[in-house]
Amino acid sequence: MERTMARSFVGRAVGSGGARVGARRAQRGRLQVQARAMERGVGLMGTKAGMTSVFSEDGKMTPVTVIGLKDGGCYVTQIKTKETDGYNAVQVGYDVKRETLLTKPELGHLKKNDCPPLRHLTEFKLESIPEGLEVGSELDPTEMFSVGDKVDVAGRSVGKGFAGGIKRHGFSRGLMSHGSKSHREHGTTGPGSTPSRVYPGTKHPGQMGDKRAKVKKLEVMQVEKDMIVVKGSIPGKPGNMMTITKAKGKW
Repeated sequence: MERTMARSFVGRAVGSGGARVGARRAQRGRLQVQARAMERGVGLMGTKAGMTSVFSEDGKMTPVTVIGLKDGGCYVTQIKTKETDGYNAVQVGYDVKRETLLTKPELGHLKKNDCPPLRHLTEFKLESIPEGLEVGSELDPTEMFSVGDKVDVAGRSVGKGFAGGIKRHGFSRGLMSHGSKSHREHGTTGPGSTPSRVYPGTKHPGQMGDKRAKVKKLEVMQVEKDMIVVKGSIPGKPGNMMTITKAKGKW
């Protein structure tokens, strides 16, 4: 008696999923930019320039971070609505580059909307589309933010390499004396007899940092056409790309 067995790949049967596989292959060459979460308003992208200090009239020093906007600034590259895409969002492009650095789907998408070749694209998901916003228009930081506003700044954090449980997760160490043989070790990872396995999600040593991080409710200290100065520190190293949006909640 013959039995038909479906091959598996990473735990999923793919023997009878021809239609789904074909659909995924058809979308492989398309440009897909998906918004992460609902935002309070349209945001900007910029480049972290570094940190410095500003002094008030009474001599108080405040640490600040400068976020620069490269030549060309940010452009509105697409506007999505519930009628056309199922949700409201504004796609923003940043960092004008030569065309050879972009893929053909990216170039076609930008040329269709009369935009220059932009290296980075991101979406800001909104409750409603602001009035007067048009595809291809350049965003002005001085019109979007003002001194005293609270903003959320997100970017990729600094990678710290492989780290143990104490540094990565804040675990407590063991005794350093009295014959202890567990100083900075991980310790038990789960039950022994039942179920005799490690639960998914258990905190272990591993690569620390180098992931998307957001600092919320930073105060805007200065706004210019080519830069935004915020109070405090933000994720990442100088040169990293950041996104700046109006802070959520009351402030």
